[in-house]
Amino acid sequence: REMRVVTVEVLFFEGCPGYEPTLRLVREVAADAGVAAQIREVEIKSPEEAESLRFLGSPSVRINGRDIEPGADERTEFAYGCRVYGSGRMPPRAWLIAALEDAS
Repeated sequence: REMRVVTVEVLFFEGCPGYEPTLRLVREVAADAGVAAQIREVEIKSPEEAESLRFLGSPSVRINGRDIEPGADERTEFAYGCRVYGSGRMPPRAWLIAALEDAS
């Protein structure tokens, strides 16, 4: 089976404390899964850009254009601010693994 290249975007704003750890997590999980991932870092610079890009807060991870959070496609409130996942600032590893598996 031919491996597809998966586009992974890490959306963030300058100074986000969860950005670097999330970027490391994305690289680690993609490597562990053997997924050919093209990782793009997308800096959000204004509330207007957050709205136009449907930004759910920093950091956000999208695979092939879809947020990795289950149900995130239904959300309509976009924010130029921090994103919290449960009690942390990084998305759960399980969401990332599932999204990569679905996409590859």
